[in-house]
Amino acid sequence: MSLSSHLQELKKKHQHLSESVEMMQRSPATDDLEIAKLKKKKLMLKEEINKLSTH
Repeated sequence: MSLSSHLQELKKKHQHLSESVEMMQRSPATDDLEIAKLKKKKLMLKEEINKLSTH
């Protein structure tokens, strides 16, 4: 897998997590711990994207 396609895939995953977090935050029955886990994954993806983009 090329670097650009890997970056695109990471960006897609990041966007999907963003959408999931937004939907979960709107739902009153959502577990805050689950939202926190998704936000952590999202942050890790963003850090990886930034690291790969700077090289």
